[in-house]
Amino acid sequence: MSNLVDGFSLAFSAAQEGLFEVLVQPTLFALGFANLLDDGFDATGWLLVGLIQLAVLMLVIGPLQRWRPVEPVTDRATVRVDMLYTVIHRLGLFRLVLFFSVSPGFDALFGALRVAGWETFHLDAVWPGVTDQPMVSLLMYVLALDFCNYCIHRGQHQFEWWWRLHSLHHAQRQMTMWSDNRNHLLDDLLRDCLLVFVAQLIGIAPGQFVAIVALTQLSESFQHANLRLWFGRVGERLWVSPRFHRLHHAVGIGHESSGRQTLGGANFGVLLPWWDMLFGTANFEPRFDPTGVRDQVEQGRDYGRGFWSQQWQGLKRLAGRA
Repeated sequence: MSNLVDGFSLAFSAAQEGLFEVLVQPTLFALGFANLLDDGFDATGWLLVGLIQLAVLMLVIGPLQRWRPVEPVTDRATVRVDMLYTVIHRLGLFRLVLFFSVSPGFDALFGALRVAGWETFHLDAVWPGVTDQPMVSLLMYVLALDFCNYCIHRGQHQFEWWWRLHSLHHAQRQMTMWSDNRNHLLDDLLRDCLLVFVAQLIGIAPGQFVAIVALTQLSESFQHANLRLWFGRVGERLWVSPRFHRLHHAVGIGHESSGRQTLGGANFGVLLPWWDMLFGTANFEPRFDPTGVRDQVEQGRDYGRGFWSQQWQGLKRLAGRA
């Protein structure tokens, strides 16, 4: 396993360096941003991860959807909008905006804390000897960030103002492998800021953070797939499956408490269903329900058709005007 991981790391590093030298570095020089070469190299890693993810989507998950679909695709226009969200996020366009708008603030904050004598806590140093075991260290950070993702996801469904943004993600009635990134940009901004803050607090190395985010994103794309698949009684309790997550998107189930039209829901786990099992929010019923939001289905509430209309409707919901 160690040799396999080392081999993949070497191959990824070589590909990142090649892509940087051929594409990113000349572009930065041409635009007069030679002072951002180091940041550009890091961004190339994210770009490469996104390209790999898109390849897996089209070559692996796409054929699986066609093999065992839950439902026929009858609204291809809304799927194309979801594809736009995926390209924006997976190819690093959203992270590019974060780099220029939010990252300087985080750098200044943690820089000031270190000057004041605060040192970064390293989670993997709590267990003696783990720092010498890269895979064990990575698994510890996967658990920590996945628990953080569970808490954030609960918040998106628990707080009314946050749900007004997050409900855009649930308003997709034609859910496919492209639906994971269908989010309001403010929702994504808040979530990413919280994850980066936690990652800094617990001392995740940049390379580990990239690997965890890549794993999480690819698994989430698989979970959202239009795929009639579950992992069996045992497997369902080890990793979030398309069936487990589809129930989270089911009308009147995944975002409501005990069938009542109040915020809450079930199956908030991002990678692991363990947190749902621990906190009593797991639903393992073997069913594949229609997806969407109750007020959208029953009252015709408008969540927007195109990218900009969806973003605008989200802002209006946040302001209580839609």
